Amino acid sequence: QVQLVQSGGGVVQAGGSLRLSCATSRSSFSWYGLSWFRQAPGKEREFVAAITRFGGRIYYADSVKGRFTISKDNAKNTVYLQMVSLKPEDTAVYYCAAERFELPGSYQSSSEYDYWGQGTQVTVSS
Repeated sequence: QVQLVQSGGGVVQAGGSLRLSCATSRSSFSWYGLSWFRQAPGKEREFVAAITRFGGRIYYADSVKGRFTISKDNAKNTVYLQMVSLKPEDTAVYYCAAERFELPGSYQSSSEYDYWGQGTQVTVSS
C-alpha cells in the first residue's frame, strides 16, 4: 500500500504561482509512474500532467502546457507540480496519483491509477 501525502496549494491571484508536492515514505518510489489530476466543482476529474518512473517522458494537458511543470525527486520520494501564470479556470482540487512500475498506457484516465493523494485546493482569484 502506498500512501501519498500532498502539500501546497492555497489562494493566489491570477498570474501568480504555486507549487504542489506529493510525498510518500516508500523507498521504492522510483518505480512508480506519477500524475496530477484536478477536479473543479461540478466537473469530472481531469488529467493535468504525468511523468514516467525515471522522468524520461513527461506529458501535459493542453490547457496547462507551458505554464505547469511536473518533476520527480526520487531521492526525496516526492513529485512536484510547479504552476505559474495561474488562471481562474485553474481553480480546482488537485490530486496526485501513482501507479506501480510505470505510467499506465491510458495515463490520462483517472481509473487507471491505484493510489491517490488526499487532494489539495487551489483557488485562483481574478
